Amino acid sequence: MIYHITEIHIIAHADALTLSLGRVDTPSPSPLVSATSTHSSPLKKQGLKMAISSPTSHFTFTPLVVAFLLLCNSTPILAINITALLSSFPELSSFATLISSAPSVASDLSRRTSITLLAVPNSYLAASADLTRRLSPSSLADLLRYHVLLQFLSWSDLSLIPPSGTLVTTLFQTTGRASSNFGSVNITRNPSTNAVTVRSPAPYSPSNATVLSLVKTLPYNITIFSVNSLLIPYGFDLMASETRPTPAINITKALMDGHDFNVAASMLLASGVLYEFEADEGGAGITMFVPTDAAFADLPSSVNLQSLSAEKKATVLRFHVLHSYYPLGSLESIVNPLQPTLATEAMGAGSYTLNISRVNGSATINTGIVQGSVTQTVFDQKPVAIFGVSQVLLPIEIYRKVTTKPINIAQSPEISPSPDSTPGLDGPSSSPPGVGVEIRSWGARIDGMRNFILAQFCIGLYLLV
Repeated sequence: MIYHITEIHIIAHADALTLSLGRVDTPSPSPLVSATSTHSSPLKKQGLKMAISSPTSHFTFTPLVVAFLLLCNSTPILAINITALLSSFPELSSFATLISSAPSVASDLSRRTSITLLAVPNSYLAASADLTRRLSPSSLADLLRYHVLLQFLSWSDLSLIPPSGTLVTTLFQTTGRASSNFGSVNITRNPSTNAVTVRSPAPYSPSNATVLSLVKTLPYNITIFSVNSLLIPYGFDLMASETRPTPAINITKALMDGHDFNVAASMLLASGVLYEFEADEGGAGITMFVPTDAAFADLPSSVNLQSLSAEKKATVLRFHVLHSYYPLGSLESIVNPLQPTLATEAMGAGSYTLNISRVNGSATINTGIVQGSVTQTVFDQKPVAIFGVSQVLLPIEIYRKVTTKPINIAQSPEISPSPDSTPGLDGPSSSPPGVGVEIRSWGARIDGMRNFILAQFCIGLYLLV
């Protein structure tokens, strides 16, 4: 049976489209569905046909009717009001404040319909408070854009990420201010623990964050995950601040000019402690021990700097700095070998100290776990001295339980001490220099004599038989 529809009434709601059919060209005691909308669209008997399997239900629309209904649907695509979403989560209030202070970011998000936001809870964001205060508004906005992934990712999507990782574009990449593809992030999953990590795709990038939990999801529109650290794009100019005072020297520039300290420079920028160091340039000055790129590359697998929290990374970096200016000559003739570091000031007296001594004319730094030597002078102009060192200086307070792989003990090129004369995991050896060599030498002689006598005895026994 074919019914000719003469009126279609459409009611557009925010979440649904309601259809009401008016008078039909067939005898009927009442309309199929009563018309309740004030918005009607008469078709004026144009012969539009609809096959109806039952007079009261199960309508099958022709393509023309479907197209008409889609055009009449006035429901807009939901714009993302990120500040309103974050306002429901007090633990993200500081991050929400940062976004509110960058109107251009909120405006960018309002034009997006499918994103994933990486938000930093208050307790973790506090470690980067100094960094976010010093950034110019434009730099802060780009930093926040780096936390907006231009792809909707659900919690189940994260569980499907391969261990090799997945590259995802961020809002920062779209600005054209990111170098190469460093405006993207690489998301990886540890198959053993299922921990999901987000980091820059740049090699040896120190900036990374671990996904903590799912905060909010609106399917196919937005997902908010909490992460344990701010992410810093590789090569991002954190020095671009409109209010930051000019330091005595630009530490980052000095390291970049050294051509072998890119990893250390990136870590300093990402952590925010660089500003502490430059603030300490006044007064007694500072002395920095900066590991080379090769030193970072040679770290054993048991020492995973990337897995440390932002606070512990900052502590490790402070552990490489003395709160006094020592030129190389003074460093080699230092009177008190046990020196406090900036980490000592932050963590308490007696902790995070470096043992500095002179070995065969070279300054050597011992942490109780590793021993590195000064390889070059990067910068030396009062009140700042920066020296390159052959090892990443690992504090025993953090790496006391490292036992999976012996950590290489580096020495200056002209020194070749025996293993017994170098410090192990339990600290410096108590034996005087040379004692280990002498004992081992006598041991070798005794073993040789014993083997010789045994050989002579066997030959004599054979001849007798």
